[in-house]
Amino acid sequence: METVECRSDPINRTGYAERPLSLVWQGVRREIAEIISRWSGQGEKGFHVKTVDGLAFELTYLEDSDSWLIQPL
Repeated sequence: METVECRSDPINRTGYAERPLSLVWQGVRREIAEIISRWSGQGEKGFHVKTVDGLAFELTYLEDSDSWLIQPL
């Protein structure tokens, strides 16, 4: 099961899905080294990230279902 570990931003007091820390892809936990870009839309937050091992992913948090979509780039 693919998952994303994330934290809120306590400094700006914003909600969940503000800073992805790691993801699990194909059964392997991968730490996120860099957030390349971020965006938000109606009911979602998205990130392009690079992992410590050099892989790139698009992460989209869907607020209504409280779930993540993980797409390798």
